[in-house]
Amino acid sequence: MSDTRLLPVPDALVEERVDAALARMLGMSRAQCAGLVEDGNVLINGVVPSKSTKLGAMDLIEVTIPAPDTTPPPVTGMDILYDDDDVVVVDKPVGVAAHTGPGWSGPTVLGNLEAAGYRITSYGPPERQGIVHRLDVGTSGAMMVAKSELAYSVMKRAFKERTVTKIYHAVVAGHMDPPSGTIDAPIGRHPSREWRMAVIDGGKHAVTHYDTLELMAGASLLEIHLETGRTHQIRVHTAAVGHPCVGDVFYGADPKKAKELGLVRQWLHAVELMFNHPRTGLPTTVRSPYPADLQAALEALRIAD
Repeated sequence: MSDTRLLPVPDALVEERVDAALARMLGMSRAQCAGLVEDGNVLINGVVPSKSTKLGAMDLIEVTIPAPDTTPPPVTGMDILYDDDDVVVVDKPVGVAAHTGPGWSGPTVLGNLEAAGYRITSYGPPERQGIVHRLDVGTSGAMMVAKSELAYSVMKRAFKERTVTKIYHAVVAGHMDPPSGTIDAPIGRHPSREWRMAVIDGGKHAVTHYDTLELMAGASLLEIHLETGRTHQIRVHTAAVGHPCVGDVFYGADPKKAKELGLVRQWLHAVELMFNHPRTGLPTTVRSPYPADLQAALEALRIAD
């Protein structure tokens, strides 16, 4: 909302140019005040002045300060799905990490937001302030970052307590049997390859629920809900039952098929976040469309069917 003010001329500013006088009265720069005059937002005794008009002792200045532009700033290489004073939900691209960390010097969600001028809460560890949940570097889709202290506290707890619904879509090799079900298997570090995760005895409790959305020749499109949030959980669980994510050669997918489809990463996308807004409590749903590489691979599989 714009702000209109009526200002009598102080004795000390009589005979001053209107732009210079306004700068002193409003605490703005002279260039900003000159802009207000040029845009017709200043009247002296009901008449539009020039910026060089000098003020008289009996003049009455009417100034209208336009409402600030609240359009969210653009974020290079990363779309914004939802934004308000408390949270921002980004459409995280593949190859972008949530935040900096050991061994990662590439682009990050936090870095992109900060470069675009977004104010992120200072709550949280220094390298991941505002981060309330994460997506792997190789997984795309909807990811939330807290902008306010309230949002960080409320949403961090909500993700921890699993009151946020996270929905993923994955294309896996073959057809799941049964077509809908649950994979309940503990996940931990691979005993001989520490850079991989695996289903192992003594691992952390991990539960993945899935439903088949579409069958194609040699592949299935699944909708997945996570009951727990272990590292690489979807990729590990689907691979463990013999149906790795298409393109995920790291966890046993066919490299020839990945090449045919033009995939250089797993077909896995975070399509939806459903949460109660941290300030209003209102149910909020944010969806992310398939990125171009996954959409193209899916279409290729459908054509081959």
